[in-house]
Amino acid sequence: MDELVELIKKNADLVVRELGPLSDVRFGFNRESVVWVEGFIERQRARPEHDPAAVDGLVDVLGSFLGECLIAAAGGEWRWSDGQQTWGVAFANDTHAFPFAKVHKQFANGIEGGDSIVGFYDVAVDYMATGGLTEDTRGPEQAPPG
Repeated sequence: MDELVELIKKNADLVVRELGPLSDVRFGFNRESVVWVEGFIERQRARPEHDPAAVDGLVDVLGSFLGECLIAAAGGEWRWSDGQQTWGVAFANDTHAFPFAKVHKQFANGIEGGDSIVGFYDVAVDYMATGGLTEDTRGPEQAPPG
Protein backbone atom coordinates (compact mmCIF):
# COMPACT_ATOMS: atom_id res chain seq x y z
CA MET A 1 0.00 0.00 0.00
CA ASP A 2 2.99 2.30 0.44
CA GLU A 3 3.30 2.38 -3.36
CA LEU A 4 -0.27 3.59 -3.67
CA VAL A 5 0.28 6.37 -1.12
CA GLU A 6 3.38 7.38 -3.05
CA LEU A 7 1.31 7.51 -6.26
CA ILE A 8 -1.29 9.70 -4.50
CA LYS A 9 1.48 12.08 -3.41
CA LYS A 10 2.91 12.18 -6.94
CA ASN A 11 -0.54 13.00 -8.34
CA ALA A 12 -0.87 15.83 -5.83
CA ASP A 13 2.54 17.20 -6.84
CA LEU A 14 1.45 17.00 -10.49
CA VAL A 15 -1.50 19.29 -9.74
CA VAL A 16 0.82 21.85 -8.14
CA ARG A 17 3.21 21.66 -11.09
CA GLU A 18 0.59 21.80 -13.84
CA LEU A 19 -2.17 24.00 -12.42
CA GLY A 20 -0.04 26.33 -10.32
CA PRO A 21 1.29 28.28 -13.31
CA LEU A 22 -2.27 28.66 -14.64
CA SER A 23 -3.51 30.19 -11.41
CA ASP A 24 -3.18 33.68 -10.03
CA VAL A 25 -2.62 32.52 -6.45
CA ARG A 26 0.24 31.29 -4.28
CA PHE A 27 -0.43 27.74 -5.42
CA GLY A 28 0.42 24.86 -3.14
CA PHE A 29 -1.18 22.65 -0.51
CA ASN A 30 -3.24 25.47 0.97
CA ARG A 31 -6.83 26.73 1.16
CA GLU A 32 -6.20 29.45 -1.42
CA SER A 33 -5.35 26.76 -3.98
CA VAL A 34 -8.37 24.66 -3.01
CA VAL A 35 -10.54 27.70 -3.81
CA TRP A 36 -8.85 28.00 -7.21
CA VAL A 37 -9.25 24.26 -7.94
CA GLU A 38 -12.94 24.46 -7.03
CA GLY A 39 -13.33 27.13 -9.72
CA PHE A 40 -11.32 24.96 -12.12
CA ILE A 41 -13.74 22.07 -11.55
CA GLU A 42 -16.70 24.35 -12.20
CA ARG A 43 -15.07 25.67 -15.39
CA GLN A 44 -14.48 22.09 -16.58
CA ARG A 45 -18.12 21.20 -15.88
CA ALA A 46 -19.29 24.20 -17.94
CA ARG A 47 -17.24 23.37 -21.04
CA PRO A 48 -19.39 22.27 -23.99
CA GLU A 49 -16.82 19.62 -24.91
CA HIS A 50 -16.78 18.31 -21.33
CA ASP A 51 -15.82 14.63 -21.51
CA PRO A 52 -17.31 12.66 -18.62
CA ALA A 53 -14.82 9.85 -19.31
CA ALA A 54 -11.94 12.24 -18.56
CA VAL A 55 -13.48 13.09 -15.19
CA ASP A 56 -12.19 9.89 -13.56
CA GLY A 57 -8.59 10.90 -14.20
CA LEU A 58 -9.24 14.39 -12.90
CA VAL A 59 -10.92 12.97 -9.80
CA ASP A 60 -7.79 10.91 -9.11
CA VAL A 61 -5.34 13.79 -9.38
CA LEU A 62 -7.53 16.50 -7.84
CA GLY A 63 -8.63 14.19 -5.02
CA SER A 64 -4.96 13.49 -4.30
CA PHE A 65 -4.30 17.21 -4.20
CA LEU A 66 -7.28 17.93 -1.93
CA GLY A 67 -6.18 15.21 0.50
CA GLU A 68 -2.63 16.57 0.64
CA CYS A 69 -4.08 20.02 1.37
CA LEU A 70 -5.99 18.52 4.31
CA ILE A 71 -2.83 16.83 5.59
CA ALA A 72 -0.81 20.06 5.23
CA ALA A 73 -3.42 22.05 7.18
CA ALA A 74 -4.53 19.57 9.83
CA GLY A 75 -2.14 16.64 9.90
CA GLY A 76 -3.27 13.10 9.31
CA GLU A 77 -2.28 10.43 6.85
CA TRP A 78 -3.63 8.54 3.88
CA ARG A 79 -5.40 5.37 4.90
CA TRP A 80 -7.50 2.80 3.01
CA SER A 81 -11.08 2.52 4.28
CA ASP A 82 -12.62 -0.92 3.90
CA GLY A 83 -16.03 0.52 4.79
CA GLN A 84 -15.91 3.21 2.09
CA GLN A 85 -13.78 1.17 -0.34
CA THR A 86 -11.58 4.17 -1.05
CA TRP A 87 -8.60 6.08 0.25
CA GLY A 88 -9.19 8.76 2.82
CA VAL A 89 -7.31 11.06 5.15
CA ALA A 90 -7.34 9.78 8.73
CA PHE A 91 -6.86 12.43 11.40
CA ALA A 92 -5.28 11.89 14.82
CA ASN A 93 -8.72 11.68 16.48
CA ASP A 94 -9.65 8.79 14.14
CA THR A 95 -12.10 10.79 12.02
CA HIS A 96 -11.76 10.38 8.26
CA ALA A 97 -12.28 12.61 5.25
CA PHE A 98 -12.70 11.22 1.73
CA PRO A 99 -11.38 13.76 -0.79
CA PHE A 100 -11.77 11.57 -3.89
CA ALA A 101 -15.47 11.13 -3.18
CA LYS A 102 -15.93 14.87 -2.68
CA VAL A 103 -14.16 15.82 -5.89
CA HIS A 104 -16.30 13.27 -7.75
CA LYS A 105 -19.46 14.74 -6.19
CA GLN A 106 -18.52 18.27 -7.21
CA PHE A 107 -17.95 17.11 -10.78
CA ALA A 108 -21.32 15.34 -10.72
CA ASN A 109 -23.43 17.94 -8.91
CA GLY A 110 -21.49 21.18 -8.90
CA ILE A 111 -21.54 23.89 -6.32
CA GLU A 112 -25.17 24.67 -7.14
CA GLY A 113 -25.96 21.04 -6.30
CA GLY A 114 -24.43 21.44 -2.86
CA ASP A 115 -21.01 19.91 -3.43
CA SER A 116 -18.11 22.26 -2.74
CA ILE A 117 -14.56 21.08 -2.16
CA VAL A 118 -13.87 24.35 -0.30
CA GLY A 119 -16.74 23.66 2.11
CA PHE A 120 -15.45 20.11 2.53
CA TYR A 121 -11.93 21.41 3.22
CA ASP A 122 -13.19 23.90 5.81
CA VAL A 123 -15.28 21.30 7.65
CA ALA A 124 -12.47 18.74 7.60
CA VAL A 125 -9.80 21.17 8.83
CA ASP A 126 -11.87 23.25 11.26
CA TYR A 127 -14.13 20.56 12.72
CA MET A 128 -13.27 16.97 11.84
CA ALA A 129 -9.54 17.17 12.53
CA THR A 130 -10.10 19.09 15.77
CA GLY A 131 -12.77 16.74 17.08
CA GLY A 132 -15.55 19.28 16.66
CA LEU A 133 -17.74 16.78 14.82
CA THR A 134 -17.11 13.90 17.18
CA GLU A 135 -18.85 15.43 20.18
CA ASP A 136 -22.34 14.12 20.86
CA THR A 137 -24.56 17.01 19.79
CA ARG A 138 -27.77 14.98 19.68
CA GLY A 139 -30.64 15.65 22.00
CA PRO A 140 -31.27 13.33 24.98
CA GLU A 141 -33.79 11.31 23.02
CA GLN A 142 -31.15 10.52 20.41
CA ALA A 143 -28.15 10.01 22.68
CA PRO A 144 -26.94 6.45 23.17
CA PRO A 145 -27.98 4.82 26.45
CA GLY A 146 -25.67 4.92 29.45
